[in-house]
Formats: sequence, structure tokens, C-alpha cells
Amino acid sequence: MSRSGTLFIVSAPSGAGKTTLCEELIKTLPEVVRSVSMTTRAKRGGEVHGRDYFFVTEKQFRAKIKKNAFLEHAKVFGNYYGTPRLFVERMLRKGRDVVLTIDVQGAMKVRRNFRNKAAFIFILPPSFSELKNRLLKRSTEDHAQMALRLEIARKELACAQDYDFQVVNDTIQSAFQKLMAIVIATRCKTAREPRGGGKRRCG
Repeated sequence: MSRSGTLFIVSAPSGAGKTTLCEELIKTLPEVVRSVSMTTRAKRGGEVHGRDYFFVTEKQFRAKIKKNAFLEHAKVFGNYYGTPRLFVERMLRKGRDVVLTIDVQGAMKVRRNFRNKAAFIFILPPSFSELKNRLLKRSTEDHAQMALRLEIARKELACAQDYDFQVVNDTIQSAFQKLMAIVIATRCKTAREPRGGGKRRCG
């Protein structure tokens, strides 16, 4: 009996390690594919068009919004990010599971349309101070950008309770094992029902 695919929505504040964890997940579970987001921000060192992101101009991005080409899109830190709709829907129809690494704002938009076909996972840092240390080590933002990222991180961490699962990334190995267990268990479920009627903090 064929099964439709499941969306795995993975969110985390900057520096919590969601990209590393999801890359390892896809290497380990070949049935799972990653949706590549589209963005208007500039490429960083080592990033490849089509692998890390689809890098486009703001004019191109706005044209795709008008064509309803995104599953969700948002403006974050002054740049647009969006999830191409066609790829995700095609993979789900084929029974493939799709991982989306998107922010809280985007995740809440996806929830409205794919709630019963998606599992929502939030990656947490061991502590806020550790998150700050990780961002400082990256050295990719100036002082103002760092302050903004930390402010947004506080707001995003308050939304963790709205997700189905939470994984603390204290070590990559431990967090990865938990993430993989969540994916395998979710795929084995026979049905996914909406969560109970508790009041959500976001969305």
C-alpha cells in the first residue's frame, strides 16, 4: 500500500544547528529529501546556487509571489525567503518525505495548509548564552546584526511550545539521534490528527 509523503518542518533560531542536523538526516535516510529555499540575499562563502539556496533578485522573487509559486514566503533580516511549492507537492505525491528548514514565521504559514501532513520540530540550543557564543564564533554579522538576531531568537524560542517536537542540540550526535527517531516514528504513524485545543503562542 503506497503512502503519501510527510513534511518535516524544522525550525530553530540562528546558530542552533538546524542546517547541520538536517544535512546529516538526509545523508542517513535516503527516503528523505530537502527542499531548497529561494532567497534574495547574497551568497556566503562556500554556498552553491541550487544546493544551499536558489539565489534570485528581488524582482524575480516578487514575480514568483504573484504566480503563487511559494508554499510560504517571508522577509527576514531584510531579505526574502520562500519555499518553492511545485517541488514539495510533487515529492509528497510520490510518497517521499520532505524536510523544510524554515523560520517560525514560515512554519506557521505551512501549518495552516499542511497541518495533517506535517510534523513540526524545533531545535533548541542548550542555553541562550550558548546560542550567543555560537553566533559570535561564526563572525558573519556586525554588532547591530548580532543584536537583531538575538532579539529575534528570543521571540522564536518562545514559539517552541507550538511545535510537535523539541530537540535540544547539546551535541550534534545526541541531537541527531533524537531527530532521526522523530522522523522514523512519525513515518510509522497510521494517521496524524491535529493537536489539542491549547492556545498557541504564534500564528
